[in-house]
Amino acid sequence: MNEKILKFLGPIIIVIGFIVYSTFFIVSEVQQVIVLQFGDPKRIVQKAGLHAKIPFIQNVVFLDTRILNLDAPPEEVIASDQKRLIVDAFARFQIKNPLQFYISVGNERVARSRLATIVNARIRGVLGKEELATLVSKDRARLMDQITKDVNNEAEKLGIQIIDVRIKRADLPQANSEAIFRRMQTEREREAKEFRAEGAEIAQTIRSTADKEVTIILAEANKKSQVLKGEGDGERNKIFAEAFGRDPDFFSFYRSMQSYEKSLVGKDTSLILSPDSDFFKFFGQSGGRKTRPANQ
Repeated sequence: MNEKILKFLGPIIIVIGFIVYSTFFIVSEVQQVIVLQFGDPKRIVQKAGLHAKIPFIQNVVFLDTRILNLDAPPEEVIASDQKRLIVDAFARFQIKNPLQFYISVGNERVARSRLATIVNARIRGVLGKEELATLVSKDRARLMDQITKDVNNEAEKLGIQIIDVRIKRADLPQANSEAIFRRMQTEREREAKEFRAEGAEIAQTIRSTADKEVTIILAEANKKSQVLKGEGDGERNKIFAEAFGRDPDFFSFYRSMQSYEKSLVGKDTSLILSPDSDFFKFFGQSGGRKTRPANQ
């Protein structure tokens, strides 16, 4: 009897469980749900918790409420000065209107593809109006704000809000990078030559100024030395004159000593003179005076 009841109730319990499973669904804190009836949206559920739907007739589509990231594929941008740049950007977005989102794109995969196209198109449109130097300067923040605003205007039609758009990398194409590197290298070499030439010119100016100052200092020193020498000679002559006036014999003796010094120069100097020559008149004297004979 019990086996018959179990055989009878078993399928019923399974059917009831399946109906319950098809009737109720759980919405988490980071989800929002669109309830569809034969493919047509009927209502939006954004409150977390347990909710019900008509089984077998209605089904649900879960959408994320969190801020999502989008990595757009690298895009080549031509600046207004015809310089090329490879831009790798990313965006952050959030599904704000789930009904419009579902009607426009259907699911997140399609939404990401559409957003990537919009982001790259707006990057080309905005950056293509600026020169390359502007793209790598402080003005890039202003350009990114403009791109974010333009992308958001397009994304609102898809039920999406753009939080921001940023550039991860902005590189020159390989050929352009090599050309720019060569140009920069040439420019740096030219600047180095100019600096070296300016340095050599400044060094020459400093040397010329120093040589001029040395010449002036030496001239002044020679002039002063000649003045001092003249004053010394004058003082010497004055002393000699006073000495001559006081003791003519001493002065004559001193002059003779100077003559001896100038004449007897070198080891091989020889003089042949008469013993009674005036040159030797002081050799036999003491203190520079003639020695008088004892009988005088």
